[in-house]
Amino acid sequence: MQLTWDQQDAGADWEQLAPSVGRRRLPGWDCTVGLVAGEGAALMIDAGSTLREGSELRAQAQRLLGGGRRVTHLALTHPHFDHVLGAAAFAGVEVYGAVGLDTVFARGRDELAADAVRHGVAPKAAGEAADLLVHPHHLVCSEWTLDLGGGTQVLLANVGPGHTGHDLAVLVPGTSGTSGTSGSPEIVFCGDLVEESGEPQAGPDAMPSQWPRALDRLLELGGEDALYVPGHGSVVDAAFVRAQRDSLAARYGVS
Repeated sequence: MQLTWDQQDAGADWEQLAPSVGRRRLPGWDCTVGLVAGEGAALMIDAGSTLREGSELRAQAQRLLGGGRRVTHLALTHPHFDHVLGAAAFAGVEVYGAVGLDTVFARGRDELAADAVRHGVAPKAAGEAADLLVHPHHLVCSEWTLDLGGGTQVLLANVGPGHTGHDLAVLVPGTSGTSGTSGSPEIVFCGDLVEESGEPQAGPDAMPSQWPRALDRLLELGGEDALYVPGHGSVVDAAFVRAQRDSLAARYGVS
């Protein structure tokens, strides 16, 4: 199924990566969210930083999907406020995250709210989003294939630790061209394992010594010709990911 990119009231904010795949760079922290459409289901990747932002994303996704379709699955790439605090706006969807994400949410929701406030989110909005935070229904320990219908499958891969202890990547396989049309490359949503609009951020929950290996896994997933979608910034190629991997290895003294 293709997204309806002619819906300008929703699509103007979105970047088309393939006929059924889009992403949006959110204002504020330049955080990426993604949308993958199948015939009978749709996957949102990350949820924004507040309930208001999550609600806006859900409404935009519904317009892009068209035909009364809606988001049915939500993948959270890692437990940082700008990627997860909008999750409660996606009521009724199946939520996926890396193993251990549920524990972070159970024990660390106050810290998620506090981190959001430190970065400029209004205390009331941060607290409300943290209180209503949706725990993942499905925990990915290695790989998990989601069938979205119509031949569209995506792979959720627990490739961390690295940026955090619970990093999930999403691989959208490429398509072969048909007569008169070109195919699309593989697309890897990297979360904050890859950042383009600034240096990779290693906070207190980062595992720097294992981060380069996580990027090796990303490159194994996508290969040389994939589009790599960072958690912040413009879409990059394998050479960029490899250079960032080598820079992190040098910074933290690992191979």
